[in-house]
Parts: sequence; structure tokens; C-alpha cells
Amino acid sequence: MGNTSTLIHLSDCQCDGLTVPDWSIQSGDSWCVYGRNGSGKQLIDQLLVGEVTPSRGVVESRLDADQIALISFERQQATYEEEWRLAATDIIPEDEWGTRVAEFLPQERLEDPLIDQLNMRHRLQAFYRELSTGESRKLMVLKALLDEAELIICDNPFDSLDQGTVQALSETLRLAVASGVGVILLLSNRTDIPDWVEKFGHVDAGLLTTFEGSRQTQFAQLQAATDTGAIVQPGIPDDAMRLEAYDAPYIAELNQCTVRYGDRNVLDAVTFKIAPLQHTLVTGENGAGKSTLLGLITGDCMQCFSNDVSVFGHRRGSGESVWDIKRQLGIVSNDLHRRYSVRCDALSVVCSGFFDSIGLYDAPTELQVRLGKEWLVAVGMADRAEAAFQSLSYGEQRLLLIARAMVKSPLLLVLDEPTQGLDEVNRNRLLGFMTAIEARCHSTLLFVSHREDERLPLFKQHLHLTLSIGNAGASVSKAASKSSGN
Repeated sequence: MGNTSTLIHLSDCQCDGLTVPDWSIQSGDSWCVYGRNGSGKQLIDQLLVGEVTPSRGVVESRLDADQIALISFERQQATYEEEWRLAATDIIPEDEWGTRVAEFLPQERLEDPLIDQLNMRHRLQAFYRELSTGESRKLMVLKALLDEAELIICDNPFDSLDQGTVQALSETLRLAVASGVGVILLLSNRTDIPDWVEKFGHVDAGLLTTFEGSRQTQFAQLQAATDTGAIVQPGIPDDAMRLEAYDAPYIAELNQCTVRYGDRNVLDAVTFKIAPLQHTLVTGENGAGKSTLLGLITGDCMQCFSNDVSVFGHRRGSGESVWDIKRQLGIVSNDLHRRYSVRCDALSVVCSGFFDSIGLYDAPTELQVRLGKEWLVAVGMADRAEAAFQSLSYGEQRLLLIARAMVKSPLLLVLDEPTQGLDEVNRNRLLGFMTAIEARCHSTLLFVSHREDERLPLFKQHLHLTLSIGNAGASVSKAASKSSGN
């Protein structure tokens, strides 16, 4: 790498919720800034890209807006919403789903080997709305690198990615740093810090502290600053619901289920069953159809009615009451998070779980309000009951959606990458909730995760989806299930 130069320098900067005394970012820098949910970490990227103007201090930057790339859940959400707006207009034909993946990338670089390195070649002609959360994350990284951004800011970039993609993305970013690109990783889990990162910072209560010295010295300082000691795990609230007699032998049954969109099979002849209290882990590569599989069970994938799917003993499409089924389901998913865009406060979000609604349109009972408040305490957000949902960080929003799913003590709790966006303390809190739920013997867990450290002993069944690329470039997911027994 050649001579370094200063890309951005912040001195005595202060904005609502964040203070940065002094921070210099050089070309070829590799930074990790660690912060917990609600610490002010999210404001850092907004300050660097110019979305927030400091009320005090100076931001000196030699970069134009198009030379800085921000990769975050919020940017993914904004793109997703824009694609929905595009589809709702007359701008594109009815048989189009919006913008294709290839159209996001520089047209002269569609043969770049980076596309293959991140395993996105077979998705170039897919529409953006067809991508999984992990695939849309890879697309944002690809666009940043192919557009030759000089500074790449990544907010929890490894969340929602399978292990192979995590390694490929980490190596891709390492090579970018070696070529002179500045890379800033805003992370909420210390286990996600790559070994190629050389500089460290910590944001807590809205104050950014940067460390000095060797990598080893800086990392030790970060560890000392973030040592939380023993984590107090709150119990899950008691409620008025009790496990009733359940006559059907299975919570959910899928028999030779195939889901197809256009010329692409997302799932191919998938068969598996979940018995009551048979807690099930689902794993697989990005784009292998994990969320689609869950959608067959929850009813969010409309092809559940053309497949052999039974939930709580009722065959989908046989005249079953959709709302009766929903009352027994608790759901946390990336799709639900994307759709939860209504304006309401934190307590209303939690209480909306009783009504399976996005937003609160019916007055909750005194019992429901009490349980809602107890769940706010359980997820560590008792002091944010009146805070607007949209004003909270992504991780704080995620905590509320977890409480929303759990508040009614459902028979089936569907958790699709629920720890995405959570810091390590809150992630461990959620895993503790799951252990407590197992002990209660009421809800059956269906859990999607990419992380090895989330494969808890409580899982009695493991379903793994494998993505294969056909001759025509279409992907087909096969399912392999194994039970550990109990």
C-alpha cells in the first residue's frame, strides 16, 4: 500500500446523542468501533456520511458523498421500501418485481470475480425483493467495492450471513484495506471482530473513545472498557395462559413441499415434521430458502395453500381459521421487522402481539398491559415504554419485536434470525429466554440461525437446507433433517 492520507477528521464533535472528541480516519485504516444497542453507535455512520450535522465541532472530509459507502440494516430497509414503492407505480410492467440485482452494479464490471467470490453470480437476474437478508447484504458490499468507494462503513456486516459467506466477506474487506480503502466495522459482538482489524474504538452512553498503541494494547483496552461482568438474566413473566391438551401429534407437518418463483425452485420436495416441544433448529446457506420454509408454516408464503402443509392439525387451505392459527403463533423475522413501519410507542408494539397486528388498533386489557410492561422489563427496555418505535436503534426495535412474539405465550414460537442486530448481552439474554421457555414446557421453538454458538442443547431436531446451482443457474434447496432424540 502506498502513502496514507486523511479521509475524515472529527474534532470536538457533538450532536444529539453522540460526542466524538477526536477521531482521524486514514486511507487503508481498518477500524472496529464496538457499542451495545442504544449506545449511540448508529449515529456514528450518520455523522460520517453527512446525514447528521453536529451542533458543535468540526468534520473535515476530503471525500464526496459517492466515495463513502454505508452498509447497514437501515439502508437495506430503505432500498426495500423504495422497491415496493416502485412496484406500486406504473413505471414498471406488472410482471416485473422492481430492480434486478445486476442493475445495482456498474454494468462494465458484471464479469468481476468479486461477484463469484461472494457467490452472487446466479442471482444477478433476480429482483431485489427476492433476495434474502444475507443476499441483499452481500449486494451492498459488492456495489461498494465495484463502485470503488474510498471509505466503507459496515454496521454489523456479518449478521444474517452463513459461515462460508462470513469468511468470504471478511477476506474481501481485508483485501480492500490492503489496497488502500478505509474500512470501519461498527460491531455489537466482540466475537465478530476479524483478526485483520488494527484500530479500535468504543462507544458508550453516546461517547466515542478511540484507543492508542499496538493492536494488542488497543484490543486489551477495548476488552477492559466493555467487561460487563456477570449478566443478570431476568426470568420470563408469568401469565394467565397454561398448556392445554393438544390432540394433534404434530405442531407442523410439511410433505414434499415445493416452492417456485418464476423459473427458480426456492424449495424442492421438502418434508419434515415438528412434534409438540420438539424444538427445531434450521440452518443453511444464504438464499437456501429458510425464511420461505418458515413462511409455509406461518402462512406468509401463499404457496402453503398449494402444498401439503398442516399446522396445529389443520391442513392449509381446508377452511381453517387463519386467525385461530395466528393466535397460537409468535413470530420474529426480518420480513416482519421490514413491515413494522407504523408509528407507535414501544409498549404498543409489545401489546400488538396479542392481536397479531402491526400497530395497536384495539385497546388492550389491564392484564395485557401488565404483561406488556413486564416484557419490557425482561428485555431491558422498561424506561423506553413511551419511546417511538421508529426513533429506536435497529437492535432496540428487534428487542421489542422479540417481546411482541413472546408476550402471548404461543404454542409455536418462530424465530427467524432473531438475534440479528442484537449486542452480545442482549443476544445472551434471548438465548436465556429460550432456555426458560423450554423449562416452561408450553411453547415449541422453531429457530433459524447461522451462528455456531446459538446451537443450544435444547434443540431436539436440526433441519439443514442445502443450496445447489443447476445448469441453468437456478437454485434448488434440499432439506436434510436429523433428530437428536430426548
